Parts: sequence; C-alpha cells; structure tokens
Amino acid sequence: MRVLITRPEREATALATALVQRGHAPVIAPLFTLQILHPSPAFASELAASQAVLLTSANGARALSEATEQRSKPVFAVGDTTAATAEGLGFTSVTSASGDAAALAALVREKLDPAKGLLIHVSGVDIAGDLAPEGFEVRRFALYEAREADALPASATAALQARALDAATFFSPRASSVFAKLVEKAGLAEACRAVTAVAISATAAEPLKSLPFQSVRIAARPTRQAMLDEIDRLPKAVVKGQQPMSDTPSLLPPELAPEPAAAPVVVKRGLGVVGAFITGLVAAVIVLAGALLSLPYWPQEARTMWRGPAQAAPAAMPAPQLDTAALDAAKRELSARLDDLDKRVRATATTAAQADRGTGNDTAIAELRGKIDVLESRPAATLDTAKDVEALKGEIAKLQAAIAAAADKAKADASALSSGEQKALAAARASAVIGIAARLSAALDSGLPFATDLGLLAPLTKDDTKLSEITAGLQPLAANGVDGPTSLAAAFPAVAKRALADDLADDSFGERLLGKLRGLVSLRRVGADVAGDSVEAKLARAEAALNAGDVAKAVDLVKSLPPQSAKATSAWLARAEAHLAAQRAVDQLAAHAVALLGAAK
Repeated sequence: MRVLITRPEREATALATALVQRGHAPVIAPLFTLQILHPSPAFASELAASQAVLLTSANGARALSEATEQRSKPVFAVGDTTAATAEGLGFTSVTSASGDAAALAALVREKLDPAKGLLIHVSGVDIAGDLAPEGFEVRRFALYEAREADALPASATAALQARALDAATFFSPRASSVFAKLVEKAGLAEACRAVTAVAISATAAEPLKSLPFQSVRIAARPTRQAMLDEIDRLPKAVVKGQQPMSDTPSLLPPELAPEPAAAPVVVKRGLGVVGAFITGLVAAVIVLAGALLSLPYWPQEARTMWRGPAQAAPAAMPAPQLDTAALDAAKRELSARLDDLDKRVRATATTAAQADRGTGNDTAIAELRGKIDVLESRPAATLDTAKDVEALKGEIAKLQAAIAAAADKAKADASALSSGEQKALAAARASAVIGIAARLSAALDSGLPFATDLGLLAPLTKDDTKLSEITAGLQPLAANGVDGPTSLAAAFPAVAKRALADDLADDSFGERLLGKLRGLVSLRRVGADVAGDSVEAKLARAEAALNAGDVAKAVDLVKSLPPQSAKATSAWLARAEAHLAAQRAVDQLAAHAVALLGAAK
C-alpha cells in the first residue's frame, strides 16, 4: 500500500518506519510544523506543587522535557506512543492509558487522589477539549504550537496528481479539516476517489465527508498500533463509506471485530544506583566464581577460548544473497527501454530539423520561389507602366507570405510531435528512478554494496540538479555499502557491554572492580521498559529500538550517553549514522521520482 502520512515531521518519520517494516510505501506530507513555546513564569512553581503531569500527545512530552529538568514527577500519558516518548526523554515514572482522553481521565480517577494536589496538563495551543477528570483540579499549560501549512505539501500534491496513493492517514479532527481545506484549494478533490482514508476516531473522520474518498475507515482503538492494523486490513476488504471498527462486536464480521481494550501499562521503577551496584557485583562474582571452578571440566575448545588473548568475535551473519541473474535482466531491460526512447526523441528532433530545412524542397514552395526569382530578374525595360510594377511587387509579397506560412506550419507540426515524445520519455525516466530507489533501499537493508544500482542513475541525471545532488551524496558509500539494521543490532550488545564498563570504571576501587567484571560478563537489564536516565537504561532502550528496526531512535539514545562512553560507542555510531544518511538520500530519491512522475502526466 502507498500511504500518505499527514502528521508533523517527527511523528511522520516514526510512522513511516513502522509502515516500511510492514511492507508499505509511505509518502510523508506534514500538514503542521511544531513550535516549542516558552513556559509562563508560573509553570515551575505549579509543576512543583502538582502531584502528576497529564500528556495527551508525544509533542507534549517533548515540550515538557524542554520546559523542565525534572524527570521524577509521575506522568500519565494518553497512549503507548506518548508514554514511550516520555520514557525515551528520561521521565522515570510513566503510566499509559492506552486509549483516548476519556481513558486517560478514567485512569487518573483510578490511580490518583484529588486531595493530594493539582494536576498539570501539558498540551498544544489548539486542543479538541479540556481534560478535566471529575473532582480534580487541572491546570493546562500550552507549551507547543502546531502551525498549519498554507498549502498542500509538494509530496502530497505530486502523489495525488500522479494517482500514486492507496491510503491516507488522519490522527486528529484538525488534521482532517486542514487536509480537506488544502486539497479543495489545490483543486485535487477528484484525485481522492481512488484513496481510502484511515482515521484514528469517528471525530477525526467527520471533516473528511466533504472529499470523495473511495472509503473512510476508522481504527478500532485511538492508537497508532490500531491505525497500522487497519492499514494492513485494507487490501483484504475495503467497503464504500465509513466502516467504524469500534461498534458492538456482534454487529460486525468476525475478522473485523474490535480487540478488547488493553489494560493500562505501568512502567516500573528501576532498582536505583545502590541496588543496581550491589546486584551487579554479587551476580558478577557468582558467575565468575562458577566459571573458574568449573573450568577443569570444560571441553578443550572451550578452555582454549577462555584463555585466549581476545574474546572470540561473534559469528558473522550470512550476508543476504540477491538474485543476480534477475537483477542483470532487469538492468538490461531498463537500459534497452531508455535507449529506445532516446532514439525516438532523436528521430523526432531530426524530422523537425529536416522539415525546417526542407521547405525549399517542397514542390509547391519551390515553384513559388521560382516565380519570385523570375519576377525579380525581369528587366525593367519590359515593364510598360508603373502600374505593372506595382502589381508585380504585390504578387511577390503574396508569394513570400505563402512560403513563410508553409515553413511555420512544418515547424509547428514537428514541435507538437517532439513534445509528446518528451512527455513519454519523462514518464519512463520517472518510473526508472522509482525502480532504482527500490533496489537501493533493499541494498541498504541487506548491507550490500550498491555501486551498480547507483550507476543506473548516471544517464538519468542530465539536466536534473536534484537527482545529481542525491547521486553525489550516495556515491562515497556505494562501493562498500552501509551496515543494515540487522548487522547494527547484532553488533550492539558488545558495544553496550564496553560502554557500561567504561561508565563504571571511575577512580574508586569498587567501581573499577565492577567495571572489570562488567567487561568479562554481561550483566545488564534489557528491554524497552527500562526507565531512567542511567547509561544502563538508555542502552537497554536503544537495543530494544534496534531490534524493532528503529535505528534513528537507537542513535539518539546512544548520543545522549555520558562522554566517558564515547570511546566504546564511536565506531558503532559512525556505522549507524552512515546507514541513516544513505536511507535519507534514498527516501529523497523516491520522493523526487514521485514528483517527476506527477509532472509527466
């Protein structure tokens, strides 16, 4: 499915990654730009006096992290995505309502006591309604503003014009309203007839009624996961009109029955610095002692490995193999099609030039030129009167006008033919770029060199500055390729172990001993639910992000580690950032190809 994403850029990128992992092709077209606002002078004192913070969006979590350094205040998030964002920013006590504003209000009434203090609601300037759990005092602070775009983004315009979309996602009533307004302003309402709209709620779907979508689907629950599941179901059955997925189960087919609401997710606190130290030290000593005591009973190969000068490197994962025969055949077919189109354009240009030069060869025009030559060479003595001279001059002027008109007609015919051939060539070139972008994306995922695929762009970059810039940016990485997500994830545990050891190896004897033990055995917590700002917590969340295919999130977490971890992580970071740079360039290439395809229609 080719899916349009209308969310702000940061959320759009995360959603696009999830769509790609499910086999879909995202088209990012943000309808809003996020602006973080300075908090009012009363914010700090109100936050200190509050018992908890309420977040109704991931942007609210980011704005809160900019407004305060405090990370221990309890946070109640509307959904899992908002909760994960808050955890990634270091908030240590985060609870998710896994639903909408009503679910968040219900969770607050269940977990909190109104008598223990007020609540802080961090939101944007524009909200659908105030969040006010019954019996609680809530103070709302607008810490960010989502500013509407003045016109439909170029990526959305090109995709709609090219009829290159299967679905479009809408996560709020405001996004739906802005999209409908901008689409009608651009005169592209009819282009929505082949598109299925997927809305996060019935309220978000309401403004879309003014557009002639093929159908409007509503997610079973107001979560990003439910939106992704709804998109996955589209190829199986798309029914005209709204198909709410949250009605009574007995009224729906079994395959569309809504899932039961998930229980609130409570993120548990860690053990703390002292607990982690003691637990790690005791466990390390026990494991090390057990290993040394059982050493005589180990097989010879294991003893050799233990006593060797260096730890054996993990076995390299077999590199994915591509079907080279199919690849070569596709390249030959693509080159042949481009050569054929190029020959046709050249033949048309030659025909136009010959038509321009051949006006003198046409029989009628040659006859006219002959008459002009006879009249112009006629001796003045043969002209009896001035009246005859004037008549002859008039005839000469008419003949010259006839010749000019014939020449202009030949040029116009040749120009019209050339324009049609040029459009055909432009469409073929755009399709070729889309195919090459897909091959490059596969090469990035597999970690293989992509110089051959990149070389196919060389004949297409003529008179295209944007394409030339993208090709030049990928060229330094093409010969050796970049590490794929799988190889980056496989190498990360060793990097995490060294980084954790460097973090603990300070000047104290106990910490140095623990650092050395950490270098021998890997004792650390793992998983996306490890909260806190410690090196161990960030490494755990980074590893979980890598296992989920989110390289960008893992890189951000590793970059936030203390300086003493840089030696252990610098080489891995360079490989990961090379992958991200190449992926961004390939994404730009795909977006540029869609724009070219739309312009050629």
